[in-house]
Amino acid sequence: MTKYIAFLRAINVGGRTVKMEELRAHFAMPGFKNITTYIQSGNVIFEHSQTDKDILIKKIEAKLLKELGYEVRTILKTIPEVQDIVSASPFAEVPEGMGQHVSFLSSVPEPAAVAALMAFQNEHEQFRVLGTEAYIMVKKGGYGETKFSNTFLEKKLKVAATTRNWATVNKMASL
Repeated sequence: MTKYIAFLRAINVGGRTVKMEELRAHFAMPGFKNITTYIQSGNVIFEHSQTDKDILIKKIEAKLLKELGYEVRTILKTIPEVQDIVSASPFAEVPEGMGQHVSFLSSVPEPAAVAALMAFQNEHEQFRVLGTEAYIMVKKGGYGETKFSNTFLEKKLKVAATTRNWATVNKMASL
């Protein structure tokens, strides 16, 4: 059995409220074991014998579309992958007053899109794209005010994204 974390986009934002008990019930499909959630932002931890992530993502997205009535993009990672994401952080030191976030991307963006995105950085909003993750450093508590939102990243990088703060990513890595 492999332990996965499903990072769900559009859960408990924009008026789309889903109770965690309900979300866990939606994951109660054949083969899904030990289903738990972490905080209210759409982090579902489960075990499954299936090793093909694309198959699992399709099952999860289809079930959530059926049950919730809207598309919920799903980024699926194993615990070791999340641990590697934490270890790979390009921000060795985060200055006082700054906070770090990770946007999980649905696929590796084109190099030209990443290069074009670099022009939007400034001293208070920085990012690095490494593979299928965008590491974002912004003024602490200011992620909601930054231009580097999911929507901005999706438009510029032309991939789906869902973002978590650094504390949440570290908690997921410690499971």
